[in-house]
Amino acid sequence: MARRRSADRREIVPDAKFNDLIVAKFMNCLMYEGKKSVAEGIVYGAFDTIQSKTKQDPLNVFHEALRNVSPALEVRSRRVGGATYQVPVEVRLDRARALAIRWIITASRGRNEPTMMGRLRSEEHTSELQSRLHLVCRLLLEK
Repeated sequence: MARRRSADRREIVPDAKFNDLIVAKFMNCLMYEGKKSVAEGIVYGAFDTIQSKTKQDPLNVFHEALRNVSPALEVRSRRVGGATYQVPVEVRLDRARALAIRWIITASRGRNEPTMMGRLRSEEHTSELQSRLHLVCRLLLEK
């Protein structure tokens, strides 16, 4: 970490098709080795299949999937005296969004389908990721 000042936030350019910053951030997280056009093709292809199969706006489906997955609370370790406690803390909006994007990408990469486009499409409809959210909430309620 820098000792003098915090690092400046980089400006993210919105994506070309939907003019949305969150979709651009999702594509940047999905991208391997700087191949942005491949990531764009995957995301836009998944959005096209969502549009054709569900007859809904794919951007709304995407944002709803992110909202369903993003956590409201997380546990942080606090050291008081000699003991370490798990303390529930509210998650900031940018961290919750980053966690949701990361969870969607890792869960869709773990699916058993031939193309990443198909994995993303089906991942946005399943509630597999909500099990992780429920696990976090269950851990918080136990304490």
